Amino acid sequence: MVKRLELQSVELSGKTEELRNEVRSFLKEELEKGSFVPHCDSWLSKYDPEFSRKLGQRGWLGMTWPKKYGGHERTALERYVVTEELLAIGAPVAAHWFADRQSGPLLLRYGNESQKAEILPRIARGEVYFSIGLSEANSGSDLASISTSAKKVDKGWLLNGSKVWTSGAHFSHYMMTLCRTSPRTENRHEGFSQLIVDLSSPGVTIRPIRLMTGEHHFNEVILEDVFIPDRMAVGKIGDGWKQILAELAFERSGPERFLSTFPLFVELIRVLQQDTLDKHRNISIGRLVAHLTTLRELSLGVARLLQKGISPDITAALVKDLGTQFECKVAEVARLLVSLPSQNSNPRFNSLLATAILHSPGFTLRGGTTEILRGIIAKGAGIK
Repeated sequence: MVKRLELQSVELSGKTEELRNEVRSFLKEELEKGSFVPHCDSWLSKYDPEFSRKLGQRGWLGMTWPKKYGGHERTALERYVVTEELLAIGAPVAAHWFADRQSGPLLLRYGNESQKAEILPRIARGEVYFSIGLSEANSGSDLASISTSAKKVDKGWLLNGSKVWTSGAHFSHYMMTLCRTSPRTENRHEGFSQLIVDLSSPGVTIRPIRLMTGEHHFNEVILEDVFIPDRMAVGKIGDGWKQILAELAFERSGPERFLSTFPLFVELIRVLQQDTLDKHRNISIGRLVAHLTTLRELSLGVARLLQKGISPDITAALVKDLGTQFECKVAEVARLLVSLPSQNSNPRFNSLLATAILHSPGFTLRGGTTEILRGIIAKGAGIK
């Protein structure tokens, strides 16, 4: 039986739009001061601790968290608006990104009191950064096949294995790590736990995985007898699979899943405005705008569900699948519609286009491959 996936339309309040204007004013001032240069994929590749601390000072990190843990008790839609504005302009948010987006909410839901009191306020100040330890070299997108494991010892765990495609591990303080803490059974999803790895610990080796551009934000993290104190285990030992599913809803549904190439889209429109008579160009842009508008409505709907405490893993997978298609399409349309850089006088467009094209092979891989996501969607909708 085919199941319906329903999301309610979301209308943002006047208060939320006031916040949007506040963020825009701040970003305009930062641009005028030369604090940053707009960049595609800024949430993954542009690391600026000073900028992250500025956001923390303004109360724009840990926005939905309780005040007792350094948060500001604002709504998920208010957080969405701040995130949307930062991504739309291509601000350098990579330093705090994973901690604010998913590690913090995960700790808030499953962490012990010590973890919440010690770590969450520092994330909200923009001072502590997390990486996510999921993928492994021989597992592909099949997380249930990972081999990184932890053995129980006195007062903690000894962790061994490796993680790959670990964004930002070279500048992060911690890595939220999925590992096996008990032997495999017929149920492939049993026996997993999440441990917080201090990346400065003995036995941790971080090796860069560079993009074809030479950029470094992916890493391989080698774990050799790394001691993890009991207090750094997240949630209940053995509940790691359930926890990771909840975490992936935060990872897959946000506006970063369709706004990575938005700065390029803005510059593309500026370039094309010089030739308003080309009907085919206008049709291409119109289709992209329609695609973007639909994605934004979907993503806002997921944000509303998260605000209600619902974990919409299937709908989040849908947003991620459609969003990365849009990101790739922006780069492709820009490449086809605009003349060669040597003939184009907009240097910002040329730079953004080059970045988008070189980064685009990773759009449909990170956060779950397209094939895996479509399997999740099909199963959830009852057609598989």
